[in-house]
Amino acid sequence: MMGPAHSLSGAAAWLGVGAAAAATGHTMPWPVLVVGALITAGAALAPDLDHKSATISRAFGPVSKAICEIVDKLSYAVYKATKGPGDPRRTGGHRTLTHTWLWAVLTGATASAAAVFGGRWAVLAILFVHLVLAVEGLLWRAARVSSDVLVWLLGATSAWILAGVLDETGNGSGWLFDAPGQEYLWLGLPIVLGALVHDIGDALTVSGCPILWPIPLGRKRWYALGPPKFMRFRAGSWVEIKVLMPAFMILGGVGAAAALNVI
Repeated sequence: MMGPAHSLSGAAAWLGVGAAAAATGHTMPWPVLVVGALITAGAALAPDLDHKSATISRAFGPVSKAICEIVDKLSYAVYKATKGPGDPRRTGGHRTLTHTWLWAVLTGATASAAAVFGGRWAVLAILFVHLVLAVEGLLWRAARVSSDVLVWLLGATSAWILAGVLDETGNGSGWLFDAPGQEYLWLGLPIVLGALVHDIGDALTVSGCPILWPIPLGRKRWYALGPPKFMRFRAGSWVEIKVLMPAFMILGGVGAAAALNVI
């Protein structure tokens, strides 16, 4: 799928988690609901770090473009080193390493560890990166015509304000993990969710997605999971734009209302 659809699906997924939490009597503090949705929206773009033309490659100028080139080469190297006898030959690393459950878990765990051991500046960095990505995905039309610097300033300002809100007593810095020293340990959860939602979205497209790697299926270690061929669509097609994106918006709205006990 394209960047905007990935971000919308990510935000909708976290709002759905908030609705489920409220239904079981564990309502999220509203700052956790908002920040989590924005992080998930941003994290839903991150698996495309292996694609030099993806939205994320443009998000941080030359830095993100260089990172994408490195990750593409790394992913291709891992693919060549681990492919099974039934896996096809490839010329690049797109939709390989970064599109797996293992990558999702590792990136989320890394973020959680950084938030706990890195202190406030690490938390601000995590928020800044994902808020910039959320702007690029959710407000992509405005982001395309505005200056990158303005988007970065918006991300930095929002990160600072939201971190301050979360730090207030009862607002969620210690949500889910409330033992001393575990503040912001939960930040890895929306990152894992965003990556997995991205992978599921890509699995619905023509090429499928090797979510289960490194678990082998038959003669393939990089088995591209997906529904039957007739149910798949091409990225950027009318199905994505006219059906899925509006559906994600509606589901997100319903999830937010349920999470806040409005309905």
